[in-house]
Amino acid sequence: MEHKSDFLIIGSGVAGLLFALKVADFGSVCLVTKKKASESNTNYAQGGIASVFDNLDSFDQHIKDTLSSGNGLCNREVVERVVKEGPDRIRELIDLGVTFNVKDTPLSDRDGVNLDLGREGGHSHNRIVHSQDMTGREVEKVLLDRLKKHDQIMLFENHIAVDLITYSTRMKRGHVTTTHEDFCCGAYALDRENSRVKTFNAKITLLATGGTGKVYLYTSNPDIATGDGIAMGYRAGARVANLEFVQFHPTCLYHPDAKNFLISEAVRGEGGQLVDASGKPFMEKYDPQKDLACRDVVARAIDTELKKSGDQSVFLDISHKASTFIKGRFPNLYENCKKFGFDMTRDPVPVVPAAHYMCGGVVTDMNGQTDIQCLFAVGETACTGLHGANRLASNSLLEALVYADAAAGQAITELKTRDFLMPHISSWDEVGTTDSDEVVMVTQNWDEIRRFMWSYVGIVRSDKRLARARRRAEIILDEIEKYYWDFKVTGDLIELRNLATVADLIIKCAMHRKESRGLHYNIEYPSLDDARWQKDTVLRRPFVG
Repeated sequence: MEHKSDFLIIGSGVAGLLFALKVADFGSVCLVTKKKASESNTNYAQGGIASVFDNLDSFDQHIKDTLSSGNGLCNREVVERVVKEGPDRIRELIDLGVTFNVKDTPLSDRDGVNLDLGREGGHSHNRIVHSQDMTGREVEKVLLDRLKKHDQIMLFENHIAVDLITYSTRMKRGHVTTTHEDFCCGAYALDRENSRVKTFNAKITLLATGGTGKVYLYTSNPDIATGDGIAMGYRAGARVANLEFVQFHPTCLYHPDAKNFLISEAVRGEGGQLVDASGKPFMEKYDPQKDLACRDVVARAIDTELKKSGDQSVFLDISHKASTFIKGRFPNLYENCKKFGFDMTRDPVPVVPAAHYMCGGVVTDMNGQTDIQCLFAVGETACTGLHGANRLASNSLLEALVYADAAAGQAITELKTRDFLMPHISSWDEVGTTDSDEVVMVTQNWDEIRRFMWSYVGIVRSDKRLARARRRAEIILDEIEKYYWDFKVTGDLIELRNLATVADLIIKCAMHRKESRGLHYNIEYPSLDDARWQKDTVLRRPFVG
């Protein structure tokens, strides 16, 4: 089955949804998402959106904080653009119906919207726009409701993209023979409900598939975060960059049944303290900003404390604040912690770091355009130059909003002015494949990847650990490649293939960088080396003639 449209969007987080709403008045849209449309990283974003609204704050300060967090690798032009466009994008969300928390006091914001602004690690001012402690869910709900009412948008839930289709690969099942002047003309996607691969032919394709957290054993991300867009973009010939910079969120709830449950950085922003098992605060030993240090510093501090003590977790304590304040500011966190037997108003909550955010991704320009013509990337899938070596808290949703707007503007311009070639695309070829009789290969390799990535390519790395991970990744990639061509594709196989590809790319980037910077810490090169390494780590799939 083939679907034709002007725009194909792969992913249903805030970036994909906002892009869809902006382009839908100019052409037909197909939006493909691997589970329910609401199941995205956006939906799990608790903290908020960083933006300058307070009269005491300034764009210059937000820019400075972002550059400081990025540790020498941010693109200043990108940072300035994202920061300065932030308030307009927030106002746009408000106009669309998103409800953010406001102050009870008279107006004091520069734009007169009177937003209640929180503070998180690395920020010099209160500038986190939020909706209680579930900001992402509020934004996702409003955008998705509007999308479902738009008659130019066709939504395909439970469809997982298999691979991008470029002009040079359109006649063969995934056997890539590509040049670096290729252009994208859609994607193949598996309908998970009837196990049928469909062809989506589009003039412009957007990758908005989110992050890579599931490549690690412990993560704050939902199960969908398998790096699909990064893997597909790389296989199609697009450059990827800075994949060694994996952000580990310092505070995920430590409990055997608390899968992926994040304790927002906003808790520390409101006065919460990290303490050891005896109740003693420890962050003052690691950074002058103590509990409000940047995430890379806090995650390494916790990792160090756990290695020294042998404990399973440290603790986050905000019980010194009024009970009414905690319940009002963090209603979702309070209720969920209660489910696992922890009362935030009375007790410290056990926490550990977990893989959280990918600062690298598919390389794009200022308008979200990749190396491949007609292919855009936004959100966590993309490497725009904003985050550098470490993302500043709550800059992720901000980046998604600004770049969805920029990419939509560029895509609309291209649709109006470009002479598109819509080539014939062969249907998915399953000739010679059979149903799998060895599903254990998928589950075994999935588990092995996540374990060796956690053990060897985690918060603290070494050349020896990275070499071990590389050897295992090569063996698994070879197994998956042989398996992939012999059996019919399934959702689990597609995700495993992408997960293995992304793991391999992370390892390669980490092995290449012989220094410690931001989120990449190698015990054999503990210092910053600006003279040699103040540059992006860029990978590109070799040309196949």
